[in-house]
Formats: sequence, C-alpha cells, structure tokens
Amino acid sequence: MIVGLLTIDLHIPEAQSLKSKRMVIRSLIEKIKNRFNVSVAEVGANDLWQRSVIGISLVANETQIINRVFEKIRNLVTNTHSVELIDSTMELM
Repeated sequence: MIVGLLTIDLHIPEAQSLKSKRMVIRSLIEKIKNRFNVSVAEVGANDLWQRSVIGISLVANETQIINRVFEKIRNLVTNTHSVELIDSTMELM
C-alpha cells in the first residue's frame, strides 16, 4: 500500500473577502473530488483572502497510479481560471 500526498499552494487574485475565497476553493475541491477518487481539504492559509493551501491524498497499490492522478489534478488546477498555481509538492509514503 502506497499513500500519496499532494500539497497545492494557490493564489486567488479575484478574492476580495474570505467569503469569496471560500466559494472559489469549495468549487475547486468539489471538482477534484468528483473527478478523482481522492480526499481533499484546505490545510493552510485559512485566514488569508487570496491564498490557499489544499492537501490531497490518495491510496494505491502502485506509484504510477498516484503519479498519473496527481498530474491530472495539477492540470485541472492549472486550467482553472479563478486560481493560479504557485507551487505543488508530492510525497509518497
């Protein structure tokens, strides 16, 4: 069993309040959950209007599966116009 953890650091340029930020983040989290069988949560920068850190975890039998799914998630985030990808890190345990 291999556990993968993807941490995504985001900038939300159009957010003018925590409420507008949470709408954008909630929408992105739901999109990721619906397309991929992963666990997702906002794990950092909770009090900042235009920043967010999202943690995504996946359990699989092979590292290739985790790499493939995480790459697709990165592409989805990159192609989402309401957020900008600042950084992403992946860990395997």
